[in-house]
Amino acid sequence: MSRELLTARGLAVGYGSFTVVEGISLDARPGAFVTLIGTNGSGKSTLLKTLAGLVPPMRGTLQVLGAAPGTHARRVAYLPQHPASSHTLPLRARDVVAMGRFAHLGLLRPERAVDRRARDAALARTGADAYADAPLRGLSGGQQQRVHLAQVIAREADILLLDEPTAGLDLAGREAVLDIIAEERTRGAVVVMATHDLGEAARASLVLLMARRVVAAGPPETVLTDANVREAFGLTHLH
Repeated sequence: MSRELLTARGLAVGYGSFTVVEGISLDARPGAFVTLIGTNGSGKSTLLKTLAGLVPPMRGTLQVLGAAPGTHARRVAYLPQHPASSHTLPLRARDVVAMGRFAHLGLLRPERAVDRRARDAALARTGADAYADAPLRGLSGGQQQRVHLAQVIAREADILLLDEPTAGLDLAGREAVLDIIAEERTRGAVVVMATHDLGEAARASLVLLMARRVVAAGPPETVLTDANVREAFGLTHLH
């Protein structure tokens, strides 16, 4: 019996009749770390939204936790580039993190002790506990990023879909995120992360190098070659 939590074959993703990227194939078992790397507009965010069940696949096959994307929404946590709560809702940081438990509670059930423990642990792991009672709107971009990552962690999902989670963070913050990803992998979660950073991509078990198509896919040592990176990013110097 297959243990893959994510499986795609010949997948094309896009919006309506417009294809953003096609030819995507991947397998991810528990503990896998998949990085999507490419320039803006290369298809990384569209693929993450498709995996999350927010955008329907255009062609090919895709199974998330053994079913169509969106079927097991409680077991999938998605961190977009620009979470809506950053600017539209008057919430404290801890309130935003607590929202990560809604998939387990529903909107009307009261918070339980297990939910409070998951919220507080996520705040501590991301370092956001230092400003847990501060209004989210008053936090810096990097602090908001930590809060939203804590929300994803609090969900305790089987699959984490992270769209550039290190954006706006300093070096220490980026390393902290990668440490959290390592911890999530240890408990068996699959992590799929979009990034622009070659160093981050090199830590993955599977890399998809994208440029409105899949330039290369596989282990980082075979994908992140100078020739492939130049083709995807248009660079003229070695990385």
